[in-house]
Parts: sequence; C-alpha cells; structure tokens
Amino acid sequence: MKISVIGGGSWGLALSNVLSNNKHEVLVYDKSTKIINKINKLHICYQLNENINEDIKATNNLTEVLNFSETVLFAVPTKVLRDVLNDVNKVQSKPKLFINAAKGIEPDTFLRVSEIFNEMIPSKFLKGFVALSGPSHAEEVIKNMTTVVTTASDVNEHAVFAQMLFNNNDYFRVYSSTDLKGVELGGALKNIFALASGLIAGKGMGDNARAALITRGLVEMEKFYENYGADTKSLKGLTGLGDLVVTCTSSHSRNYQAGFKIGHGKDLEETLKSMTMVVEGIRTCEAAYKYAVEHDLDLPIITAIYHVLFDKMTPELALKKLFERSLKSEH
Repeated sequence: MKISVIGGGSWGLALSNVLSNNKHEVLVYDKSTKIINKINKLHICYQLNENINEDIKATNNLTEVLNFSETVLFAVPTKVLRDVLNDVNKVQSKPKLFINAAKGIEPDTFLRVSEIFNEMIPSKFLKGFVALSGPSHAEEVIKNMTTVVTTASDVNEHAVFAQMLFNNNDYFRVYSSTDLKGVELGGALKNIFALASGLIAGKGMGDNARAALITRGLVEMEKFYENYGADTKSLKGLTGLGDLVVTCTSSHSRNYQAGFKIGHGKDLEETLKSMTMVVEGIRTCEAAYKYAVEHDLDLPIITAIYHVLFDKMTPELALKKLFERSLKSEH
C-alpha cells in the first residue's frame, strides 16, 4: 500500500522503516529542507544518524503527501499538532484514515490527540483515527530490534487495519485494542513518571527508589483511569505497564533524560534549551496536575513533579513531603 507520513523526525522515520520493510510505499513530509535532503540523498535519519531504507522518499510539499495515500501517519509533537492540522485542512480534499504515533495531552484543554483530530478535521475528511502506542523507542525500532506495540481505535476495523499495516513477523509485533481512551491516556501519563525516574537517577537515589516510583506511579495512573472513565485493563498491557517500565528505565527516553538533568541541578528552562527533541512529559504533567486539582484526585507523585518543574521546588523538599504523608495500607 501507499502510506503518507507527516513528520520526518526520529519516530516518523523509524515507523517509516517498518512500513518500508513490510513492502509499503512511503512518502514522508517535513518542513525542513535539511531533513528532506538527508532522507532523499543520504538515506539517513537526521536525529539518530541511522540508515533508513532507500525506497523511503520525502517532500516538503504537503499537498503532494496528502494526495499520495488515503492513510496518513502522524508523528509530530502534540505541541505543534494544531498548527500542522491547520495546514492540512487548507489542502486536503479526500477523507483519510489518520494514525497517530505521538504521545501527549494538551495542557489547557486536557484533550487527547484523537479529540484534537475530531475537533479540527471536518468529519467529511476524517475516515477514522488510530493511536499507535506501547514500549517503543525509535532508537531501537530503526535498528529492527524486537518491539511489541498496540494499535487502538474506537472502531475495531480501523485498529485491525493499522495492526496489519505495521505488523512484521521478524521484529515488530502489533496487538489491537478498542480502548482508545485508555491507550492514549497511558501513553501520555507515563512520561510524567519517566521525568521522575530520570530525576531519581540524577540524584543518585538508586534502583529501590525507581522500583517504588514505577509501582506507585501505576497506582496513580489507575486512579486517573477510573476518574477519567478509561478501561483499567489497559494498565496491565503494553500501553500501560509496558510503556511505563521502558520509559522509566531507558536512557533513550527524552523524558528520562530531562529528569536526569533536573536531578543534576538544572532548572526547567535550562533543561528544555539543552534538549534536541520535545519533552512531552512536561506538558502532560501540567495537564494532569490541573485535572487532578479540578477533580480532587490525590496524586502525590504527579503533584510533586509539578511543583519541581513549575514552582522551582527542590527535589529534596518534594521527596521529604512525599515521605511525610500519613501512613496507610498499600491497597
């Protein structure tokens, strides 16, 4: 099949490689001339400096990429998603199935990516929406390393279509789900705890602390799911526990890296300036904290990370406040 990809960054090109390995024709759109030239002339992913398949082509013509296929993979940060969708609306003329691979929540509206698509794309052009999520770092996927993910949609047929599109029997296994809400929520919330995990590592606090963070982070995610109306079964799956573990334990995670720098004494502004890629967990933390306050949810770790990020609370004070909370039964 022909597949259009919007976003020539590391994740967009890693997934383009999967599609190409599955014998699909891939055309990538990116605004950057440098990225376009790296793809078309050198056949490499600029951000990761890794080779990609030579049959992957790229363009900076948005009309061309939208006319190329009826299936469009989005791999752009949620921070710029509305701007990109505005550009798409100016030139699209046929209904598309949109597959989104980015993970995040909009802070001011607390909208998931699927809800932003539903809000912005006219219904006559929105054939369907699928989220692709799970424990998957671009640095490993682009090297054809073993990875297992999930495709999710409110319409099972669309989830299964994307599952078949990406599944590769050698290294990239795909499950399907109809819990779009839970899959999107898990992919976003886990980034907050990845920030915390990096901070723990930056402070040299050890593996015991990280294990406790992951365990209690899962508890906070469950509280969030229940209040939000998502299926808590997804927490036990790839887009819940799976993604939480990988992003809290891997140096590939940009959220982990950002937390590590904060743990070493950098403030939020310094950290963001030093990062080469978008840190979704910071925006998601802001959104989740505001949601928790509005809905009277007791989420102590998310609250602590918010105060460290946005109120300049020291990690030491945040940890002290966590440990001074009243004692209670684990369950």
